[in-house]
Amino acid sequence: MTIRVLLADDQALLRATFRILIESDPGMTVVAEAADGREAIDLTLEHGPDVVLMDIRMPGTDGLAATTDICSRPELAATRVLILTTFEDDQNVAEALRAGASGFLGKDVGADVLLTGIRTVAAGESLLSPTATRALITRFLATPDEAPLAPPEGLAALTDREREVMALAAHGKSNADIADRLVVSPLTVRSHIQRAMNKLHARDRAQLVVIAYQSGLVQPRPYGG
Repeated sequence: MTIRVLLADDQALLRATFRILIESDPGMTVVAEAADGREAIDLTLEHGPDVVLMDIRMPGTDGLAATTDICSRPELAATRVLILTTFEDDQNVAEALRAGASGFLGKDVGADVLLTGIRTVAAGESLLSPTATRALITRFLATPDEAPLAPPEGLAALTDREREVMALAAHGKSNADIADRLVVSPLTVRSHIQRAMNKLHARDRAQLVVIAYQSGLVQPRPYGG
């Protein structure tokens, strides 16, 4: 099945570059391009893409507001948002994850990383690396002034193994990493993740990680630690 991608970036040259890279993969196609967040919302509603490749810094309605809007619409529940950013200094990524984005990529990534990232989020996984992403999440997500996606008592619905798997995922571990640690199959890990998502009403794995921090299941580490 062809993965349908919508590009949202105010720089036409970057959009053209991403289009060339994406359409070099026979399993992907670009269905539309947006130059700002408002256009991204409208075109996403029109085309219902599998993945929106979303820049944060755009004039007018920015990518953060557009992500919040797209991820809040029931009719777009099957659409995943993949954020493009210079993640080392972009604190808005944390807000995008809270809003429902499935992960993020730096704008300087290579073609293989970009295409793999699109496939990852299209498959319902999150693009949360155990390095830069974990550092960003632990620095910005666990803030007391944010309304949690799920209350701490919501974790009571999870089994001990589901909580264990969820905690490992929140530390940036892949399904294969978790399977090796717990001596189970990756398919079993995926099943635990899916059940935890269903019980906590998480849109995807990225939102499950947000809940893990906001609920206190996982404690943030000091930045740089």
